[in-house]
Amino acid sequence: MPFSKAVYRTQGWYRRLTVPQFTVVTGLLMIILGAFIISSPICSNARVGFWEALFTATSALTVTGLTIIDVGEDLTIFGQIFLALMLLVGGLGLMAITTFLQGFVVSGTELRCRLDRGKTLDEFGVGGVGRTFRGIAVTAAALILVGAVVLYCFGFNEIPNTGERIWASLFHSISAYNNAGFGLWSESMQAYRTNWVVNAVIVFLIVLGGLGWRVTSDLWINRKSLQRRRLSLHTRLVLRTSVCLLVFGTVGLMITESLAQETFLAGLSWPERISTAFFESVSARTAGFTNIPLSVGNISESGLLLLMTLMFIGASPGGTGGGIKTTTLAALMAATRSTLRGQQDVVIRNRQISDKVVLKAVGITVGSLLFVLMMALLLTISSNLGEDQPFSFLEMLFTCISAFATVGFDVGVTQQLGHFGQVVLVVGMFVGRLGILLLLSAVWEALNRGKFQHQNRIGYPREDLYV
Repeated sequence: MPFSKAVYRTQGWYRRLTVPQFTVVTGLLMIILGAFIISSPICSNARVGFWEALFTATSALTVTGLTIIDVGEDLTIFGQIFLALMLLVGGLGLMAITTFLQGFVVSGTELRCRLDRGKTLDEFGVGGVGRTFRGIAVTAAALILVGAVVLYCFGFNEIPNTGERIWASLFHSISAYNNAGFGLWSESMQAYRTNWVVNAVIVFLIVLGGLGWRVTSDLWINRKSLQRRRLSLHTRLVLRTSVCLLVFGTVGLMITESLAQETFLAGLSWPERISTAFFESVSARTAGFTNIPLSVGNISESGLLLLMTLMFIGASPGGTGGGIKTTTLAALMAATRSTLRGQQDVVIRNRQISDKVVLKAVGITVGSLLFVLMMALLLTISSNLGEDQPFSFLEMLFTCISAFATVGFDVGVTQQLGHFGQVVLVVGMFVGRLGILLLLSAVWEALNRGKFQHQNRIGYPREDLYV
């Protein structure tokens, strides 16, 4: 039968996909399906067309938070529930979920291929995919529910309607843990800037979601005798780098905005200045929530540059955030230190780091930087052609980094961009969430199908290069 033959061919084509290709294709299909559902009348009003739904679905699955609609006004309760489900799917890790499902979709897979798929996940050990995924899901559910209960009981007390209060608590807890930055209010968390409970819960969920399951699991296992020597090098490195970045961001914002004077710190008491700067530095690590109006007129250029640095670095491997990751920064800093000391090996805490890890860190950083610059170039071209409103280069670069690092900070650029500029952001969000190396690997394997099936073991002569 023609239909059965078509299904068989489709199954055969899907089985031939490699892990990177499978992840890219599955992600695209989920975004398109999500766009159709969000644009349906049951989920949104007439102001939400297919393009607005596609942009929102991409931002939700990549847990970015950039939006060209008002979630609380333009989406119905069913649309908001579906959006929260997409945040959970994207936050728990698109690559982890698709690789987990591939073990069931691709029948007849050899053991070696399954083991290779296990190695592609930074949180899933070989043979323990299902068990680890359950651990991730249970941990996320517990933290999200705890956050929602605290927000309901002590945070959103001014919401009179019980149902609205429950949903607001649960939605923002989901969004915060997944570092998504989506909110039910157009002004994000600005109305709760002085509410210490709301700020504490949001920060707590953002940090735990950004650390990654491996770190939280390591801390939980060693909770009775929490000693640094018992923690893995990965956990210690992530915690130390994260704390340094938070201190750097908080102190940096305090300095830059105090020197600029007429910024968001003006008129605030010192406790409010410290809490606001800390909240923004935490949120800049790919979360996207803000308790101040973000604009060029409300924050200094040096402050924007500081936020861009934090956004580009992002969260940690296996976490719900984006960016080049904290361990990538740590590996590059360690390599720089070893170069200055004239050492042949990269050493961190008396542990030698393999050359493969250092090369991967360099590849991620260089590839991400070039991609962000390409995005900014395309936005600049579209602005020069008159399609978009004229923005400063700093505004466009800030928005590009926010999209690529899946942060969701917006200085008023996203909604005013034309379709071409918004397409650039959509591609940036998708590539940033999947990872630049995974996307390039998928493209490379597609272009070279049938070639290089076996590992190249040819050795080449060495020659020095002046750098």
